[in-house]
Amino acid sequence: MDIKGFHLSYCSNIHPGESWEATFQNLKIYIPEVRQRLKAEGPFGIGLRLSNEASIELEKPEKLNEFQTWMRKFNAYVFTLNCFPYGDFHRHIVKEKVHSPDWTTIERRDYTIRSFKILSQLLPQGIVGGISTSPISYRHWFKTTDALNQGMETATQHLLEVVEELVNIHRITGKLMHLDIEPEPDGVLENSDETVSLFSDWLLPNGKPWLAQKFGITESEAEELIKRHIQVCYDVCHFAIVYEEPADTFAKFEAAGIRIGKIQISAALKVLIPETPNGKFSLGKKLLSFVESTYLHQVVARDAKGMLKSYSDLPQALELLPESKEEEWRIHFHVPVFLENYGSFSSTQETISIVLKEILSNPEITQHLEVETYTWEVLPEDTRLSLGESIARELSWVIGEMG
Repeated sequence: MDIKGFHLSYCSNIHPGESWEATFQNLKIYIPEVRQRLKAEGPFGIGLRLSNEASIELEKPEKLNEFQTWMRKFNAYVFTLNCFPYGDFHRHIVKEKVHSPDWTTIERRDYTIRSFKILSQLLPQGIVGGISTSPISYRHWFKTTDALNQGMETATQHLLEVVEELVNIHRITGKLMHLDIEPEPDGVLENSDETVSLFSDWLLPNGKPWLAQKFGITESEAEELIKRHIQVCYDVCHFAIVYEEPADTFAKFEAAGIRIGKIQISAALKVLIPETPNGKFSLGKKLLSFVESTYLHQVVARDAKGMLKSYSDLPQALELLPESKEEEWRIHFHVPVFLENYGSFSSTQETISIVLKEILSNPEITQHLEVETYTWEVLPEDTRLSLGESIARELSWVIGEMG
């Protein structure tokens, strides 16, 4: 949907299913329902989650033609893909496997390039397209600095090969697309400083001479190509978890010449830690309803001095809760954006409102907005609604916040 000049949709990773058949079936069910609930007029944008398996199916001309015909019939269009999860993302143990295969592998590179080729055929002329992806890898897989540096070297080359492909597609078709790297807790990139370092320490030093030679251009022109075709997916939940203020992060990226390709509108769970043992015991019991086996729910804690401490998953944090001296936890659990409170808990919804005000005052920050709450199936039962109603309520809340 076009909302005040922004492309707004929800991410279809909310729907289970890895095959293209399952993905398409969910779109057929929920896109018309959500449109009707919102009384939305005009073209309806789709934030398409495309697994590796689905991408192999969809690249077949007959499948692509069928999808394009359906979109014309329902006045829908695709402007962004979510290609962070490569494989199973629902009803299986995902946890850190969401990063696998990571950017050190040719499988991740080839899947991403295939998905861009698909997007180039789906993307309406005149609209810029983007694909969000993993923050390189899962940081705990690298046991030494040397191992991490070696991984970064390989990953950087794979990212640059994607840039090469995007430059060629742009030159041939006129369609501009960017890869949007999505920092998240315990990713190799989990905050704005590490994201800036990806560019300053890896992409630019390695990429400028490589692309300059590939295309017969200057290194300055090569730098512009890198920054045009590799951007950031700013997930509001993820940056809130690491306690970054949106205005500060946006300013840091702007100073480094790094663009934001997509903002994923999402909220994290936020809890204040009681001082008393009884209070902590009661809190721990309540948080047990958010412990589940599908996804990682990293916790970043902050103490009275502003120092941060990370826990790789909620159960690990709960084990240490009785001895905790921390004041606040922010938990990587994508909770519905339209709810500010969950019983005695709250969310980082306020950060979403701040982000939306920032982009309304400066539309150059990004053009792509995607609501991403994929955890409906694992939320505590008292927070669930029907799926169509949930999606529509989330989009309606965002539209209301944008005035």
